Amino acid sequence: MKSKKIIDLFSGIGGFSLGFEREGFESVLAIDNWKDAVETYNMNMKNQVATTRAIESFSNDELIEILKKHKLIDGIIGGPPCQGFSMVGTRKRSDNRNNLYLHFVRFVEIIKPNFFILENVKGLISMSGGYFKHDIVERFSKIGYNVNFSVLKASDYGLPQNRERVFFVGLLSEKFEDLFFEFPEKTGFRLGTKDALNDLPLLDNNPSNRKYRFDPENDFQREMRKDNLGEIKNHDITNHTEKTLEIISQIPDGGNIKDIDAKYYKVRNYNSAFKRMNSMEPSITIDCGHRNYFHFSENRVPTARESARIQTFPDNFEFYGSKTSQYTQIGNAVPPMLSNKIAKKIKELCY
Repeated sequence: MKSKKIIDLFSGIGGFSLGFEREGFESVLAIDNWKDAVETYNMNMKNQVATTRAIESFSNDELIEILKKHKLIDGIIGGPPCQGFSMVGTRKRSDNRNNLYLHFVRFVEIIKPNFFILENVKGLISMSGGYFKHDIVERFSKIGYNVNFSVLKASDYGLPQNRERVFFVGLLSEKFEDLFFEFPEKTGFRLGTKDALNDLPLLDNNPSNRKYRFDPENDFQREMRKDNLGEIKNHDITNHTEKTLEIISQIPDGGNIKDIDAKYYKVRNYNSAFKRMNSMEPSITIDCGHRNYFHFSENRVPTARESARIQTFPDNFEFYGSKTSQYTQIGNAVPPMLSNKIAKKIKELCY
Protein backbone atom coordinates (compact mmCIF):
# COMPACT_ATOMS: atom_id res chain seq x y z
CA MET A 1 0.00 0.00 0.00
CA LYS A 2 1.30 3.44 -0.90
CA SER A 3 1.95 5.50 2.22
CA LYS A 4 -1.26 7.08 3.51
CA LYS A 5 -0.84 10.29 5.47
CA ILE A 6 -2.42 10.97 8.85
CA ILE A 7 -2.62 13.85 11.33
CA ASP A 8 -2.85 13.07 15.05
CA LEU A 9 -4.68 15.73 17.11
CA PHE A 10 -4.19 15.80 20.89
CA SER A 11 -1.56 13.20 20.10
CA GLY A 12 0.06 12.80 23.49
CA ILE A 13 2.99 10.41 23.16
CA GLY A 14 1.68 8.85 19.96
CA GLY A 15 -0.09 5.64 20.89
CA PHE A 16 -2.73 6.27 18.24
CA SER A 17 -0.12 7.16 15.61
CA LEU A 18 2.01 4.12 16.44
CA GLY A 19 -0.83 1.69 15.80
CA PHE A 20 -1.49 3.27 12.39
CA GLU A 21 2.15 3.47 11.40
CA ARG A 22 2.43 -0.30 11.87
CA GLU A 23 -0.08 -0.61 9.02
CA GLY A 24 1.91 1.60 6.69
CA PHE A 25 0.31 4.95 7.46
CA GLU A 26 2.64 7.95 7.68
CA SER A 27 2.28 10.57 10.40
CA VAL A 28 2.87 14.04 8.93
CA LEU A 29 1.72 16.15 11.88
CA ALA A 30 1.01 15.54 15.55
CA ILE A 31 -0.28 18.26 17.85
CA ASP A 32 -0.25 18.42 21.63
CA ASN A 33 0.23 21.29 24.04
CA TRP A 34 2.20 19.28 26.64
CA LYS A 35 5.96 19.52 26.18
CA ASP A 36 6.80 16.21 27.92
CA ALA A 37 4.43 14.23 25.71
CA VAL A 38 5.74 15.89 22.55
CA GLU A 39 9.34 15.13 23.55
CA THR A 40 8.46 11.46 24.13
CA TYR A 41 6.64 11.34 20.77
CA ASN A 42 9.54 12.81 18.81
CA MET A 43 12.16 10.65 20.53
CA ASN A 44 10.32 7.44 19.63
CA MET A 45 8.37 7.86 16.42
CA LYS A 46 9.69 7.36 12.89
CA ASN A 47 8.87 10.93 11.90
CA GLN A 48 9.56 13.67 14.46
CA VAL A 49 6.47 15.66 13.49
CA ALA A 50 4.96 16.46 16.89
CA THR A 51 4.65 20.11 17.85
CA THR A 52 3.87 21.74 21.18
CA ARG A 53 0.93 23.93 20.32
CA ALA A 54 -2.63 24.45 21.38
CA ILE A 55 -5.00 23.23 18.70
CA GLU A 56 -6.94 26.50 18.71
CA SER A 57 -3.76 28.36 17.66
CA PHE A 58 -3.97 26.85 14.15
CA SER A 59 -5.74 29.27 11.82
CA ASN A 60 -7.92 28.09 8.97
CA ASP A 61 -5.38 29.53 6.51
CA GLU A 62 -2.65 27.45 8.14
CA LEU A 63 -4.75 24.32 7.73
CA ILE A 64 -5.21 25.10 4.05
CA GLU A 65 -1.43 25.43 3.69
CA ILE A 66 -0.92 22.05 5.41
CA LEU A 67 -3.31 20.48 2.90
CA LYS A 68 -1.53 22.14 -0.04
CA LYS A 69 1.82 20.85 1.19
CA HIS A 70 0.69 17.23 1.44
CA LYS A 71 -1.94 17.31 -1.37
CA LEU A 72 -4.03 14.66 0.41
CA ILE A 73 -4.41 13.78 4.08
CA ASP A 74 -6.00 10.35 4.33
CA GLY A 75 -6.96 10.43 7.97
CA ILE A 76 -7.25 12.60 11.05
CA ILE A 77 -7.14 10.74 14.35
CA GLY A 78 -7.05 11.83 17.97
CA GLY A 79 -8.59 12.00 21.40
CA PRO A 80 -9.59 15.43 22.75
CA PRO A 81 -8.86 15.84 26.48
CA CYS A 82 -11.36 13.72 28.37
CA GLN A 83 -11.40 15.23 31.86
CA GLY A 84 -14.61 17.12 31.21
CA PHE A 85 -16.38 13.95 30.07
CA SER A 86 -14.88 11.53 32.60
CA MET A 87 -17.06 9.57 35.02
CA VAL A 88 -14.51 10.44 37.70
CA GLY A 89 -14.70 14.21 37.28
CA THR A 90 -17.47 16.75 37.81
CA ARG A 91 -18.75 16.27 34.24
CA LYS A 92 -19.87 19.87 33.79
CA ARG A 93 -21.26 20.63 30.37
CA SER A 94 -19.72 24.11 30.59
CA ASP A 95 -16.19 22.73 31.14
CA ASN A 96 -14.05 24.45 28.48
CA ARG A 97 -12.23 21.19 27.78
CA ASN A 98 -15.50 19.77 26.45
CA ASN A 99 -15.39 22.20 23.52
CA LEU A 100 -11.99 21.19 22.17
CA TYR A 101 -13.62 18.59 19.93
CA LEU A 102 -15.04 21.51 17.92
CA HIS A 103 -11.49 22.22 16.71
CA PHE A 104 -11.25 18.57 15.69
CA VAL A 105 -14.37 19.15 13.58
CA ARG A 106 -12.78 22.30 12.12
CA PHE A 107 -9.64 20.42 11.07
CA VAL A 108 -11.73 17.73 9.39
CA GLU A 109 -14.01 20.23 7.63
CA ILE A 110 -11.10 22.14 6.08
CA ILE A 111 -8.70 19.28 5.33
CA LYS A 112 -11.40 16.81 4.24
CA PRO A 113 -9.55 13.54 4.95
CA ASN A 114 -10.93 10.24 3.71
CA PHE A 115 -11.61 9.21 7.31
CA PHE A 116 -11.44 10.47 10.86
CA ILE A 117 -11.37 8.70 14.22
CA LEU A 118 -12.21 10.50 17.44
CA GLU A 119 -11.53 8.62 20.70
CA ASN A 120 -12.79 9.52 24.16
CA VAL A 121 -13.94 8.20 27.52
CA LYS A 122 -17.16 6.23 27.63
CA GLY A 123 -18.74 8.94 29.78
CA LEU A 124 -19.04 11.22 26.77
CA ILE A 125 -21.92 9.11 25.46
CA SER A 126 -24.20 9.72 28.42
CA MET A 127 -23.09 13.18 29.51
CA SER A 128 -25.75 15.89 29.36
CA GLY A 129 -28.37 13.38 28.26
CA GLY A 130 -26.33 12.37 25.25
CA TYR A 131 -25.84 15.94 24.02
CA PHE A 132 -22.18 15.57 23.09
CA LYS A 133 -22.68 12.19 21.42
CA HIS A 134 -25.48 13.56 19.23
CA ASP A 135 -23.59 16.78 18.54
CA ILE A 136 -20.46 14.95 17.36
CA VAL A 137 -22.43 12.69 15.02
CA GLU A 138 -24.51 15.61 13.70
CA ARG A 139 -21.59 17.96 13.10
CA PHE A 140 -19.52 15.42 11.20
CA SER A 141 -22.54 14.21 9.25
CA LYS A 142 -23.28 17.75 8.12
CA ILE A 143 -19.79 18.15 6.66
CA GLY A 144 -20.09 14.98 4.61
CA TYR A 145 -19.13 11.95 6.71
CA ASN A 146 -20.83 8.64 7.38
CA VAL A 147 -20.44 8.41 11.16
CA ASN A 148 -20.90 5.58 13.60
CA PHE A 149 -19.45 4.84 17.01
CA SER A 150 -18.81 2.02 19.43
CA VAL A 151 -17.45 1.49 22.92
CA LEU A 152 -14.45 -0.83 22.70
CA LYS A 153 -13.17 -2.75 25.71
CA ALA A 154 -9.45 -3.37 25.26
CA SER A 155 -9.50 -6.81 26.91
CA ASP A 156 -12.00 -8.00 24.26
CA TYR A 157 -9.23 -7.54 21.69
CA GLY A 158 -6.45 -9.44 23.46
CA LEU A 159 -5.03 -6.51 25.44
CA PRO A 160 -4.24 -7.06 29.15
CA GLN A 161 -6.53 -4.27 30.35
CA ASN A 162 -10.27 -3.67 30.85
CA ARG A 163 -10.06 -0.17 29.38
CA GLU A 164 -13.29 1.08 27.79
CA ARG A 165 -13.29 3.97 25.33
CA VAL A 166 -15.70 5.22 22.71
CA PHE A 167 -14.51 5.56 19.12
CA PHE A 168 -16.35 7.71 16.56
CA VAL A 169 -15.35 6.84 13.00
CA GLY A 170 -16.35 8.79 9.93
CA LEU A 171 -15.85 7.89 6.27
CA LEU A 172 -16.04 10.62 3.63
CA SER A 173 -19.33 10.00 1.84
CA GLU A 174 -18.08 11.71 -1.34
CA LYS A 175 -15.52 8.91 -1.67
CA PHE A 176 -17.18 5.94 0.04
CA GLU A 177 -20.86 6.70 -0.81
CA ASP A 178 -23.01 4.87 1.75
CA LEU A 179 -20.23 2.81 3.36
CA PHE A 180 -19.98 2.94 7.14
CA PHE A 181 -17.03 1.73 9.19
CA GLU A 182 -17.24 -1.80 10.60
CA PHE A 183 -15.56 -2.14 13.97
CA PRO A 184 -13.10 -5.02 14.49
CA GLU A 185 -14.44 -8.30 15.78
CA LYS A 186 -13.54 -9.36 19.30
CA THR A 187 -10.67 -11.82 19.53
CA GLY A 188 -12.30 -14.28 21.94
CA PHE A 189 -9.42 -14.55 24.42
CA ARG A 190 -8.35 -12.55 27.46
CA LEU A 191 -4.78 -11.88 28.57
CA GLY A 192 -4.08 -11.75 32.30
CA THR A 193 -1.57 -9.43 33.96
CA LYS A 194 0.80 -12.29 34.80
CA ASP A 195 1.04 -13.38 31.18
CA ALA A 196 1.62 -9.76 30.19
CA LEU A 197 4.27 -8.90 32.78
CA ASN A 198 5.96 -11.92 34.33
CA ASP A 199 9.03 -11.86 32.07
CA LEU A 200 9.94 -8.38 33.36
CA PRO A 201 12.46 -8.15 36.23
CA LEU A 202 11.20 -8.51 39.78
CA LEU A 203 12.30 -5.53 41.84
CA ASP A 204 11.36 -6.08 45.50
CA ASN A 205 14.76 -7.60 46.27
CA ASN A 206 16.79 -6.03 43.46
CA PRO A 207 15.50 -2.57 42.45
CA SER A 208 18.26 -2.07 39.90
CA ASN A 209 17.56 -5.24 37.89
CA ARG A 210 16.97 -4.41 34.21
CA LYS A 211 17.28 -7.84 32.57
CA TYR A 212 14.43 -10.06 31.42
CA ARG A 213 13.76 -13.00 33.69
CA PHE A 214 13.47 -15.54 30.86
CA ASP A 215 12.68 -15.91 27.17
CA PRO A 216 9.23 -14.77 26.01
CA GLU A 217 6.51 -17.19 27.09
CA ASN A 218 3.70 -16.04 24.79
CA ASP A 219 2.99 -14.01 21.66
CA PHE A 220 2.27 -10.84 23.63
CA GLN A 221 5.66 -10.90 25.34
CA ARG A 222 7.36 -11.61 22.02
CA GLU A 223 5.60 -8.64 20.44
CA MET A 224 6.55 -6.31 23.30
CA ARG A 225 10.20 -7.37 23.24
CA LYS A 226 11.02 -7.92 19.58
CA ASP A 227 12.80 -4.58 18.97
CA ASN A 228 14.31 -4.09 22.41
CA LEU A 229 17.96 -5.09 22.28
CA GLY A 230 19.26 -3.24 25.34
CA GLU A 231 18.29 -2.93 28.97
CA ILE A 232 14.71 -2.37 30.05
CA LYS A 233 13.94 1.34 30.39
CA ASN A 234 11.52 3.13 32.75
CA HIS A 235 11.41 0.18 35.14
CA ASP A 236 11.96 2.10 38.38
CA ILE A 237 10.19 1.33 41.63
CA THR A 238 8.18 3.73 43.76
CA ASN A 239 9.29 3.79 47.39
CA HIS A 240 6.49 3.11 49.87
CA THR A 241 6.32 3.71 53.61
CA GLU A 242 6.68 0.75 55.96
CA LYS A 243 3.00 1.10 56.84
CA THR A 244 1.99 0.90 53.18
CA LEU A 245 4.25 -2.11 52.59
CA GLU A 246 2.72 -3.86 55.59
CA ILE A 247 -0.78 -3.39 54.18
CA ILE A 248 0.11 -4.35 50.61
CA SER A 249 1.82 -7.55 51.74
CA GLN A 250 -1.44 -8.81 53.26
CA ILE A 251 -3.63 -8.21 50.20
CA PRO A 252 -4.10 -11.40 48.15
CA ASP A 253 -3.83 -11.76 44.38
CA GLY A 254 -6.83 -9.91 42.94
CA GLY A 255 -7.92 -8.65 46.35
CA ASN A 256 -8.20 -5.27 48.02
CA ILE A 257 -8.11 -3.68 51.45
CA LYS A 258 -11.50 -5.21 52.32
CA ASP A 259 -9.82 -8.64 52.30
CA ILE A 260 -7.66 -7.86 55.33
CA ASP A 261 -8.08 -6.68 58.92
CA ALA A 262 -10.71 -3.95 59.29
CA LYS A 263 -8.28 -1.71 61.19
CA TYR A 264 -6.71 -0.79 57.85
CA TYR A 265 -9.94 0.38 56.18
CA LYS A 266 -9.56 4.01 57.19
CA VAL A 267 -6.15 4.27 55.55
CA ARG A 268 -8.00 5.06 52.33
CA ASN A 269 -11.59 6.23 52.19
CA TYR A 270 -12.90 4.60 49.04
CA ASN A 271 -13.74 1.00 48.20
CA SER A 272 -11.19 0.41 45.45
CA ALA A 273 -8.25 1.53 47.59
CA PHE A 274 -5.25 -0.76 47.92
CA LYS A 275 -6.23 -3.16 45.18
CA ARG A 276 -3.86 -5.83 43.86
CA MET A 277 -3.79 -6.95 40.24
CA ASN A 278 -5.49 -10.25 39.52
CA SER A 279 -2.72 -12.29 37.92
CA MET A 280 -5.16 -14.32 35.83
CA GLU A 281 -7.32 -11.42 34.60
CA PRO A 282 -6.72 -8.24 32.58
CA SER A 283 -5.74 -5.17 34.56
CA ILE A 284 -8.15 -2.44 35.55
CA THR A 285 -7.78 0.68 33.41
CA ILE A 286 -4.32 2.17 33.62
CA ASP A 287 -4.81 5.85 34.39
CA CYS A 288 -2.45 8.72 35.07
CA GLY A 289 -0.55 7.12 37.94
CA HIS A 290 -1.90 4.45 40.27
CA ARG A 291 -1.13 5.09 43.91
CA ASN A 292 -3.42 2.34 45.17
CA TYR A 293 -3.07 -0.43 42.59
CA PHE A 294 -0.37 -3.01 43.11
CA HIS A 295 1.65 -5.61 41.26
CA PHE A 296 0.12 -9.09 41.33
CA SER A 297 3.02 -10.59 43.33
CA GLU A 298 5.26 -7.75 44.48
CA ASN A 299 4.48 -5.20 47.19
CA ARG A 300 4.55 -2.02 45.11
CA VAL A 301 2.71 -0.05 42.46
CA PRO A 302 3.49 -0.99 38.84
CA THR A 303 6.52 0.68 37.31
CA ALA A 304 6.09 2.96 34.33
CA ARG A 305 7.34 0.10 32.14
CA GLU A 306 4.76 -2.32 33.55
CA SER A 307 2.04 0.29 33.01
CA ALA A 308 3.32 0.75 29.45
CA ARG A 309 3.15 -3.03 28.88
CA ILE A 310 -0.48 -3.02 30.02
CA GLN A 311 -1.07 -0.14 27.59
CA THR A 312 0.76 -2.24 24.91
CA PHE A 313 3.66 0.13 24.27
CA PRO A 314 6.68 -1.94 23.16
CA ASP A 315 9.67 -2.21 25.49
CA ASN A 316 11.88 -0.12 23.18
CA PHE A 317 9.49 2.85 23.54
CA GLU A 318 11.14 5.15 26.08
CA PHE A 319 9.31 7.73 28.20
CA TYR A 320 10.87 11.08 29.09
CA GLY A 321 10.28 13.50 31.95
CA SER A 322 9.77 12.85 35.65
CA LYS A 323 8.34 9.56 36.87
CA THR A 324 5.02 11.31 37.60
CA SER A 325 5.01 12.70 34.08
CA GLN A 326 5.74 9.28 32.61
CA TYR A 327 2.76 7.72 34.38
CA THR A 328 0.51 10.51 33.10
CA GLN A 329 1.82 10.20 29.55
CA ILE A 330 1.16 6.45 29.58
CA GLY A 331 -2.27 6.69 31.19
CA ASN A 332 -3.48 9.33 28.73
CA ALA A 333 -2.49 7.33 25.65
CA VAL A 334 -4.51 5.26 23.21
CA PRO A 335 -3.14 1.68 23.45
CA PRO A 336 -1.11 1.11 20.26
CA MET A 337 -2.31 -2.48 19.91
CA LEU A 338 -5.96 -1.38 19.91
CA SER A 339 -5.18 1.47 17.54
CA ASN A 340 -3.53 -1.06 15.25
CA LYS A 341 -6.64 -3.24 15.13
CA ILE A 342 -8.68 -0.22 14.06
CA ALA A 343 -6.02 0.72 11.50
CA LYS A 344 -6.14 -2.79 10.04
CA LYS A 345 -9.90 -2.47 9.62
CA ILE A 346 -9.57 0.97 7.99
CA LYS A 347 -6.98 -0.45 5.61
CA GLU A 348 -9.20 -3.45 4.82
CA LEU A 349 -12.34 -1.39 4.20
CA CYS A 350 -10.88 1.65 2.47
CA TYR A 351 -7.71 0.59 0.70
